[in-house]
Amino acid sequence: MLDLIQSQLLDPLRIGLIVGLVITMYRTAAVTGQALPLALGTVFVAVILPVTNPKPSVALTDAVLAGLVSNLIILALVLALAVLVRRLRG
Repeated sequence: MLDLIQSQLLDPLRIGLIVGLVITMYRTAAVTGQALPLALGTVFVAVILPVTNPKPSVALTDAVLAGLVSNLIILALVLALAVLVRRLRG
C-alpha cells in the first residue's frame, strides 16, 4: 500500500489535476465556497484515475483509498504554496 501511495504522489496527472482544482476553487470561491469544491474534487480525482487506468495487481478499493491519501497530501502542499503566493502578491 505504501508503494502505491508513493507512486501516486509522483503522478504528474494527479498533481496537475489537484493544482487545477485549487486554481478553480480560488476563482469560484465567491459562488461555490472553498471546502465543498475541494472535498468533491479530491474524491473525484481519487476515483476517476484508478477507474480509467486500472492496475491489475491492485484492487480498486485499495487504489481509491491510496488515492485519497495521496490527494490530501498533494492538496495540502498545493494549498500551502497558493497561500504563500497570495501573501507575497499582496
